[in-house]
Amino acid sequence: MREVARQTVITTEDFYKPRLGSHMSAYDFDFFVIGGGSGGVRAARLAAQRGVRVALAEAQGVAGLGGTCVNVGCIPKKLYSYAAHYAQAAVEARGYGWQSETPTLDWGLLKARRAQEIARLNDIYDQLLRGAGVTVLHGRAQLLDAHTVRLALLNADGSTHHQTLTAERFLIATGGTPNVPDFHGREFVITSNELFDLDPFPARLLIVGGGYIACEFASIFQGLGSQVTQMYRGVQVLRGFDEEVRHFTAQEMRKHGVDLRLNADVRRITREADGLHVLLEDGGHVVADAVLYATGRVPNVRGLGLEAAGVAQSGEGAIVVDASYRTNVPNVYAVGDVTARVQLTPAALGESMQLVDHLFGPVAGKLPRQMDYALIPTAVFTHPNVGTVGLTEVQARQQFSDVLVFRSEFRALRHTLSGSTERTLMKLVVDAGTDRVVGLHMVGSDAGEIVQGFAVAMRAGATKSVFDGTLGIHPTVAEEFVTMREPVR
Repeated sequence: MREVARQTVITTEDFYKPRLGSHMSAYDFDFFVIGGGSGGVRAARLAAQRGVRVALAEAQGVAGLGGTCVNVGCIPKKLYSYAAHYAQAAVEARGYGWQSETPTLDWGLLKARRAQEIARLNDIYDQLLRGAGVTVLHGRAQLLDAHTVRLALLNADGSTHHQTLTAERFLIATGGTPNVPDFHGREFVITSNELFDLDPFPARLLIVGGGYIACEFASIFQGLGSQVTQMYRGVQVLRGFDEEVRHFTAQEMRKHGVDLRLNADVRRITREADGLHVLLEDGGHVVADAVLYATGRVPNVRGLGLEAAGVAQSGEGAIVVDASYRTNVPNVYAVGDVTARVQLTPAALGESMQLVDHLFGPVAGKLPRQMDYALIPTAVFTHPNVGTVGLTEVQARQQFSDVLVFRSEFRALRHTLSGSTERTLMKLVVDAGTDRVVGLHMVGSDAGEIVQGFAVAMRAGATKSVFDGTLGIHPTVAEEFVTMREPVR
């Protein structure tokens, strides 16, 4: 397929006349997407809207259309986070004069309501794809070579039949999958994929891991009523985040009731009559009803046939791509978690949009989109939330010769009556040479909602002077970001 200069602005109709000619009949499809997660769905739909013949294959399994984020990640996790906050709010309401009994959780109802919402989202994704003209195939795909894919499709009676199809270009967007190390008793643990539908509700939950997934579930299930023990073999949770944010978050999680143990790891797990007995490396002992391993994720590449197609992978299995998301095989591309670049849903969406513009041209009158990995805002839905964008203090000091740090820690106004001892941390990191704000961090209620807006300002190059000259909305927590005047170091 010949390429059109990316700078050329032409109508969609004109763009596809030279591309969809008779030479395209050599293949069943112009563009074949393997993986129905956020990145794959977005790429398939946008390409089809440009007149490209697109197919998308999504394997039957844990995740339906929408991938990890919709099915067993961001969306259900945030719904459960909301559920956990209602119990906390009921307790805090007493400080405001509301007298009522502590509510009890109907775990079965919460699971059913969540499943209903996820099914609704799955259906929306399906309608969006089919409405755009995408051929949706529910089956496991395996590359046979650079232009051929074999599909294991499910029949109505539960049996499987196979179909072989060809495509000019392939996009692999199969995402990631939880990784559990090998150890004695591994068969007794669960991952985040199974946690949402546990039966019965775990009164005692042990979580192993220190990343954002482990910390979020620790906060969520503690809020839902579990007695949560979280252990991490490192010196502090949330590796990669700002050091003050890490320590502050751990402190607040402990206040909320999470038994957080650092420099701790599991030696073996056995099942006894009273639950799972977990022996620790230091000789300690924990008994739990369920053990969640949230020890990282790996690219979901097993059975894809990457070797047969000649697609190169890194040592960890991630598909290696260039700046245009092309693999070493010229007609095979990959985006999202399967490349292990930035494992965030918005990043996969941005990569997909850039790829479609690159392959099939931008929307008429628009410039081709470019994915920018700088200043990606991130939230961690612990209790309280973490929101961050830009450089940590350590990273800033490595890049700039003169760095100013502005920091504020306080108890939010709502907690002056609620009785909660929860505190909020807000921090700005500034390059003194340019006065530009290069890092913004927060631990506190609704941190993600607050930081999103400041991320826009930082992408626009906002300086500390701009922050100082902006009037705050009073009384809010967010106003603290524009009222910090004196650097702490």
